Amino acid sequence: MPVPVSIDARNTNSLWSSVLVETLVRGGVRQVVVSPGSRSTPLAIAFARHPRLEAIPVLDERSAGFFALGIAKQRMRPVVLVCTSGTAAANYFPAVIEAHESGVPLIVLTADRPPELRACASGQTIDQQKLYGDYVHFQHELALPELNVGLFRYLRQTVAHALLRAAAGAPGPVHLNVPFRDPLAPLPDGGAAEAFSAGTNWNDFFSQLETVSAITPHAVHPVLSPEVHGLIVVGAAQPWDVEEFVDTVGEIARRLGWPVLAEALSPLRNHGPKVPNLVTTYDLILRNDAAAERLKPEIVLCIGGWPTSKVLREWLVESDAPIWLVTERPDNRDGLHGRTHAVAMTLPALAESLSRALADNGYERLWAHYESQARTALDARLEAETTLWEPKVSWLLGRQLPAETSLFVANSMPARDIDYVWPAGDRAIRPLCNRGANGIDGTLSTALGIAHGAAKPAVLLTGDLALLHDTNGFLLRAKFRGSLTIILINNHGGGIFEHLPVSQFEPPFEAFFATPQEANFSQLAIAYGVEYVLVRDWAELEHLIHVLPESGMRLLEIRTDRKLDAAMRKQVFGQISASLA
Repeated sequence: MPVPVSIDARNTNSLWSSVLVETLVRGGVRQVVVSPGSRSTPLAIAFARHPRLEAIPVLDERSAGFFALGIAKQRMRPVVLVCTSGTAAANYFPAVIEAHESGVPLIVLTADRPPELRACASGQTIDQQKLYGDYVHFQHELALPELNVGLFRYLRQTVAHALLRAAAGAPGPVHLNVPFRDPLAPLPDGGAAEAFSAGTNWNDFFSQLETVSAITPHAVHPVLSPEVHGLIVVGAAQPWDVEEFVDTVGEIARRLGWPVLAEALSPLRNHGPKVPNLVTTYDLILRNDAAAERLKPEIVLCIGGWPTSKVLREWLVESDAPIWLVTERPDNRDGLHGRTHAVAMTLPALAESLSRALADNGYERLWAHYESQARTALDARLEAETTLWEPKVSWLLGRQLPAETSLFVANSMPARDIDYVWPAGDRAIRPLCNRGANGIDGTLSTALGIAHGAAKPAVLLTGDLALLHDTNGFLLRAKFRGSLTIILINNHGGGIFEHLPVSQFEPPFEAFFATPQEANFSQLAIAYGVEYVLVRDWAELEHLIHVLPESGMRLLEIRTDRKLDAAMRKQVFGQISASLA
């Protein structure tokens, strides 16, 4: 039985827009985030009236971009962004960059004035062609709407191609610039559009469109041997199919017999029993010079990009081992500039092509020895810690969050603390992040997008500056459906800069790098109608995160001492590293 077609033929613009929207829906789109404006009226109405879409209006374009990004991360399918002409489109740029770097499918539709109203000081008009440069997989300016069968076929195919480029293979953002002439509102045009529509078999017109699926690339597998001292290094992978990713990496590890150094922002540490030879404390281990020298690899297999740990990255560069980098993306993904060979094949295909390890060559046992020592010492130290020390927040989340919780982690120190201390477990917690461009843009909005409409409550771990940078995200509260607990580490500034050499230069360090702030987060929460709790001790935090609320937004503030925290990291991590035998 044919799927009903949603067509609005009141005029040419409304018909054109409804065909565009129907094409996206047939391709699997189910969410659209719309920023208000005049020139985008035909698109906004078409999206709002389609019965198979959730259309969400968001006032601030920058927040809207990251909100859509979060939905796309959570739902594992493309999400559409719509805005009016002019600088509105420029405010999507940070989210577009993050979508590009993270491999998240966004379809950006920017309404525009027709060519005759450009470059002539016409209001709310900028050059929107190629606005996002190389940060989109595909960009195109659509033709002006016209009642022409050939043009409607062109519209259908161009939009379907854009959707394919966004979602298939290596996902990412695409940009369609959509010009309209007046009238923008769906005012009847004397019946011309209705007559055109009545003469078209729309079910036949759309019958060829199917949900976009990933294309499996074909490549020849490199020679990876269980007999060498090899490492599997897994970065902040954000796979659409978490179960397949974990199972496949586990199978690769079993076949090779190699240690798996797994970034905490990948899903692997939360599926520990499925991943043999798992190492979580590599940052601590490699701070020990003797261990670092003893553990140098002969070959490295990198999956999901390079981890956050600077210690690990520098050690890999120094080792100069050959690197096999598994990626389906066509662009260069090796920021280490090593002796790298890109393996353009899927992980399941790679796993199938590997031989099975017949014996233990001792390298994995050496890593396991150090992992056991470092993990035991780290857990004991964190268990005993009574002061509100930032790394313990991440450690407690790893032990106390309910199973299958989605945890969005802000950049800067939260992403690093998670990597330092997050333990291996079996509760399938799903870590999510914006590690593509590593910025703090849109932190709250992305987390809200992840939590919106999700089956289970979600959590955001963030610092104060990252949250303040995106307070417009709180404007989404009225539209938000779901549960988000915001765990705010407030150290009154940028704690990550305390770990950089520039911290020794005062002035201008405090004012220009640490950028201290004195925002009253309890008052901020009241202003937006968000529940607020000031966390006084670890017992209270454990109680608040062990069971999460079913709905709404909640802000838990943990106040820490930025300079003391940095000094403790250096001291504690140094002591544990030095103790390894």
